[in-house]
Amino acid sequence: MSDAAVATTLFGAFMVATVALGLLAVRGRGRGGGLTEWSVGGRSLGAVFIWVLMAGEGYTSFSYLGAAGWGYNFGAPVLYVVAYMSCGYAVGYVVGPMLWSYARTHGLVSITDMIAHRYGRPWLGAAVAILVTVFLLPYIQLQITGMGVVVSTISYGAVSLNWAYFVGFAVTTAFVVVSGLRGSAWVSVLKDLLVIVTLAFLAVYVPLHYFDGYGDFLGRLVDEKSAWLTLPGAGGSPYGQAWFATTTVLNALTVVIFPTTVAGYLGARNADALRRNAIWLPAYNVLLFVPMLLGMAALFVVPGLTGAESNLALFKLVVDSLPAWTVGIIGVAAALSSIVPMAVFMLVIGTMWGSSVLSLVPRWRDSSRAQKTGSQIVVVIAGGLALILTYAAPNTLVRLSLISYEGMAQLVPMLLVGLLWRRLSFAAAVSGLAVGVGVVCGLVFSEHDPVFGVNAGIVALAANLAVTLLITYVLPADRDPRPDHELLARDPIDPSPQDRLPV
Repeated sequence: MSDAAVATTLFGAFMVATVALGLLAVRGRGRGGGLTEWSVGGRSLGAVFIWVLMAGEGYTSFSYLGAAGWGYNFGAPVLYVVAYMSCGYAVGYVVGPMLWSYARTHGLVSITDMIAHRYGRPWLGAAVAILVTVFLLPYIQLQITGMGVVVSTISYGAVSLNWAYFVGFAVTTAFVVVSGLRGSAWVSVLKDLLVIVTLAFLAVYVPLHYFDGYGDFLGRLVDEKSAWLTLPGAGGSPYGQAWFATTTVLNALTVVIFPTTVAGYLGARNADALRRNAIWLPAYNVLLFVPMLLGMAALFVVPGLTGAESNLALFKLVVDSLPAWTVGIIGVAAALSSIVPMAVFMLVIGTMWGSSVLSLVPRWRDSSRAQKTGSQIVVVIAGGLALILTYAAPNTLVRLSLISYEGMAQLVPMLLVGLLWRRLSFAAAVSGLAVGVGVVCGLVFSEHDPVFGVNAGIVALAANLAVTLLITYVLPADRDPRPDHELLARDPIDPSPQDRLPV
């Protein structure tokens, strides 16, 4: 068999096994289960499944492709990923149990449910669901792009990039529709095993094969590419110290309320599973150094990659030097690193629409089964839109992820501050959100990101918070008659909801 046939056959076998594993995960549950079972795994996942699921969201195709590509293009700025994820886990240690408790107490399955419940306006949850969908579509596009690049590369060009994009969309859509969050958690176990093995292998293989070991590689890097080892990095990078610091702060706050992260929170069996998860997850970040470092190794092996080609830096090192079966396994690990997070993103969009949008329609309001069916239809539509965007508006992987995070960051005051501070009013939260989204879209689409060296998202978040606080203190205090335990989130260790923020 040709190299292309060997690698693609191996890849195809693993994709079939992935869908089968998803079906096995929900055996005896999916047919009779409603939206809660499909969207948050019946709130029954233990610490290990939550760990691999949430690690899977953090370790995506970006890690194989985008991280190596940024390491190749710029160098040091890509370390923002390790910085913000580690800081975000520390924040999540506190925030995760609070959101889990709030959702479990009130029977909620998404952040849009929480917003609708906190402000007592179901239509607000629907409006936020639409807005969040807009900000999540680029992330689904990112994963489709990443998986397409992987499939096309490991097939040695036998599968065109356009067909590879469609394969990524089709496999993931079928998987998430039938398996839901529980299936994603099961497949995350397989994915993590492959990721750990393949990256450990590449961390040893590449320096030994192309250099005389790490000493020679790092010595050449210091002598010939020293700009890649300091901020702002190489290639005229605009990502200096101010950008690095502001992006780390912004993303650390945002990742804890990112809809896919919250889906992981809500799937947990108890709050202690989330606390243990926050302690364990930083260990997974060690793996992120491998593709970053290998991207810089590619500078010496395959110089001259430009634009989106730089995302292939890591695969260029292995496709021509390793046997086809090894390339196939590495490709499967990278593909599963797209499928798991893409599945959760699509699942979250479907869940938000099922619980917050479709529930406004009388015929679906009182039927969890009907909401689940509607959510599955939305999954297919959302995936299709992301696929169209992949063909019509391609972009580099890191740029797409930054747009999603900067937009999602604008929900931090409405959600987190709102669940801790009773006085925050509906008018203040909505006004702040509108200003924040307007500022971030204006800066991003006018290509002013970074702005004066600072992440555009944190500039927008500052404007968001300023407007939120101003309107809160100018307008009369909120008169919601519900008691604190109905409105506010609390750490489930502490039974007292009082003493949050001053009113």
